[in-house]
Amino acid sequence: MLSNNIYQETKIPTQRERAWQNFKNNSLAMFGLWCLALLSVITLLASWLTPYDAFSQVGELLMPPSWDTTGKVEYFFGTDDLGRDMLSRLLLGSRLTFGYAVLVAICSATIGILIGVLAGMTRGLKSSFLNHVLDTVLSIPSLLLAIIVVAYMGPGEINILLAIWLALIPRFIRAVYTAVHNEVEKDYIMAARLDGANNFYLLYNSILPNILTVLTNEFTRAISIAILDIAALGFLGLGAQAPMPEWGAMLGDSIELIYLAPWTVTLPGLAITFSVLVVNLVGEGLRQAINAGID
Repeated sequence: MLSNNIYQETKIPTQRERAWQNFKNNSLAMFGLWCLALLSVITLLASWLTPYDAFSQVGELLMPPSWDTTGKVEYFFGTDDLGRDMLSRLLLGSRLTFGYAVLVAICSATIGILIGVLAGMTRGLKSSFLNHVLDTVLSIPSLLLAIIVVAYMGPGEINILLAIWLALIPRFIRAVYTAVHNEVEKDYIMAARLDGANNFYLLYNSILPNILTVLTNEFTRAISIAILDIAALGFLGLGAQAPMPEWGAMLGDSIELIYLAPWTVTLPGLAITFSVLVVNLVGEGLRQAINAGID
């Protein structure tokens, strides 16, 4: 009787619970998750967190950060060559670089996953044609494709978002198409079809849970690529235009000051590096946790 009660009270964890437990046990992944949460809060509340107007001169020109002997506590990260507060510009710039990157990745994932799933569940001429088109598009680096689109449409925030969106969609389509196509060919799918399961049931209950690792990898990779592409286009002068405090544009505008005022170059560069690093840490942690939960 006692053994039966123990058996009844023992709860077998679900795949999602096992994955979350594995993720929590990964200290690097949890560190990345907390940093990513902090970065997200900063991005959402940037307008209320900036101590000064990010577009106006509030201090002396090229004032060093507060930890320098000639710096001031009022301007923690110092000022740029126009006397604008660096901290305020970095906080507001998180929206233009990190925030837009997440937005573009979500939009690209939505379209790319939908097309990839439809193509992976079908066969014949349509899938073959899509495969050849993707091979052609993916042979062009995403940044180069974005530069081509921006060069045609002109610089600006909306244009670079559209350019990066168009460059990321083929990556999602190819990854999802390949994963779904490989999964459909497996024996358990064939057996489920013989039992009368329709495509929607197979997709929701069998295929998507088994390709969750692929989706997670592609989404986090897309955010990293979008951050770097937005910053690169801003650095080249094709992205957000002055006086917008986009991190890549800040880096490009201050590159000639690297010896005179190195903080004006180092701080935006560190912001870009930090955002890409935490996204990759979370993505790798999710991949390992999902794989361990499936095993």
